[in-house]
Amino acid sequence: MLENTAAFSSFSTDDIAGTRAFYADRLKVPVTEDQGMLHLELSGAGKILIYPKPDHQPATFTVLNFQVTDIQKAVAGLKQAGIVFESYPYLHTDENNIMRSEEMRVAQAWFKDPGGNILSVIQTW
Repeated sequence: MLENTAAFSSFSTDDIAGTRAFYADRLKVPVTEDQGMLHLELSGAGKILIYPKPDHQPATFTVLNFQVTDIQKAVAGLKQAGIVFESYPYLHTDENNIMRSEEMRVAQAWFKDPGGNILSVIQTW
């Protein structure tokens, strides 16, 4: 029924201006704004809509993953841009806040946007 339908993801924030600056200036993601909502233009992933919500509550799960080819380099670059990574001891993150799983063939590190939404950089092999 929906196999030929375009789709996009969306999530909320309570700080559109701060969120726009975060994605555009720190993450270097192309961002446009229309009618008070943000549109992230991600290569290969389509569009992401971020909308204002006064009673916004961030999700307790990852809402957006950025696939990278070198997680060490990505994390180092983001830290230089002022990004603070989350540490999840139950996921056995290392000193660079990176979780690696040979079994799942993935390395991942998590951080939050100004609305507290959980994002990650992820490398698969």
